[in-house]
Amino acid sequence: MIRHITGKYLYYEKGSIVVETGGGIGFRIHVADTSPLLNSREGDTVKLFTYMQVKDDGMALYGFSERDALTLFEQLIQVNGVGPKAALAIMSIGSVNQIKMYISHKDAKSIAKAQGVGKKTAERVILELADKVSAVPMSGEEMVEAAAVTFSDEKNNAVVALTTLGYTKAEAEEAISHVPEEDLTIEEYIKKSLKYLM
Repeated sequence: MIRHITGKYLYYEKGSIVVETGGGIGFRIHVADTSPLLNSREGDTVKLFTYMQVKDDGMALYGFSERDALTLFEQLIQVNGVGPKAALAIMSIGSVNQIKMYISHKDAKSIAKAQGVGKKTAERVILELADKVSAVPMSGEEMVEAAAVTFSDEKNNAVVALTTLGYTKAEAEEAISHVPEEDLTIEEYIKKSLKYLM
């Protein structure tokens, strides 16, 4: 099992990053949308704690910037009905501590915001993990982040497109947040965001 990878960040690719190790092998590693790893630039050295999924039709790697995140991910996939894809979606709704707070405070509504995760699954996560996770009290900054309005699908896709152009996820999200209009196409969001970034 591959548990840790250190290498050079190459590029972002549909919910994953490609990391080249010293031996010249490029690993595609799935990461959460909120992962600090997405703030890396091409050529940066990154370190990931990984979970390797082995199935009949292939293998997949899931990567995290800290061991605590990997532990939470592994707890989530132990919940009946939660696979790696759903677990990563839950990991994408906030920081590790925020997600632990949602679970320990039995906040199914916040967990159900994860893409593809319904109310019943969120409630099952709480039922099985509420006594197993412990969160530290959130700072004021984390509380603001937790209350932040989530982007529409078009805005999220525009963020992804901007990261493929070389901007960090944080830069892309900030630029998108400065576009006041709603119901634009992905291309329109990108054009308006680029004006802010230039």
